[in-house]
Amino acid sequence: MSRAFHPSLIGPESWEGYVFSDQEIRIKESTDLYGAMLWPSAMVLCHFLETNQDKYNLADKNVIELGAGTGLVTVVSSLLGAKVTSTDLPDVLGNLQYNVTRNTKGRCKYIPLVTELIWGQDVAERFPRATHRFDYILAADVVYGHPYLDELMDTFDYLCQDDTQILWAMRFRLDLENSFVDRFRQRFHLEELYDLPSLSIKLYRAWRRDKWTKDQREAAA
Repeated sequence: MSRAFHPSLIGPESWEGYVFSDQEIRIKESTDLYGAMLWPSAMVLCHFLETNQDKYNLADKNVIELGAGTGLVTVVSSLLGAKVTSTDLPDVLGNLQYNVTRNTKGRCKYIPLVTELIWGQDVAERFPRATHRFDYILAADVVYGHPYLDELMDTFDYLCQDDTQILWAMRFRLDLENSFVDRFRQRFHLEELYDLPSLSIKLYRAWRRDKWTKDQREAAA
C-alpha cells in the first residue's frame, strides 16, 4: 500500500495500443505491480462488451469495475456510453487515472469516476445502496493467489442488488480459482458465456441467487 505507480512525465513514453469501438486506446503499464499490468482477461471482457451490445447495452447504464488495473475495461465501457465508476487499490490509482483520462477525455458522454476501493473495507460507507445502484459489475482477473478472496466475495455480495448483473472474466491458474467459483455459486446464479481453453479463461454472467429464485417463483405462479 505504501507504493504508488505514476507514469513518468520525463523521457519517451511507452504504451500498448488497442482499438475498440473504432477508437485507438493507448494503455500505459508498469511491470513492477500486478495491478498496473494488462491481463488477457481484460481483453476478453472488452471484446465481449463490444460485440454483444445488442444484449448487453451499456449506454446510460451505471457500471462499476472492480480491480480496474490499467483501466482498459473502464475505457471501453465508457466509450460504449456507460456511466462508469472505476475502482482499485491506492497504489495503482495514479496509473489508472492517467490511462482513463487520456483515453476518454472528449470522447465519452460521461466522465468516468476513478476512486479507491479496498475490498471489504468501508464499502457500505463509500457506496450507500440508497444512492449507488449499479446495473453492471465488471471484473477481469480479480481472482488469483491473493489473501483477500473473502473480502472480494463480500464486496460482490454488497454491490450486487436485485437488478444488478455481474460480467466477470477469469483466468484459471490454480485450484484456488475453482474453489472460489464453487463458493461464488452459493450466493449467485452463474452462467458461463465464454470458454477459451487456449487461454484458460472463462467469462461468466451472474446475478443474485435470491433474485433468481424470486423470478422462478413468479414464472411458476
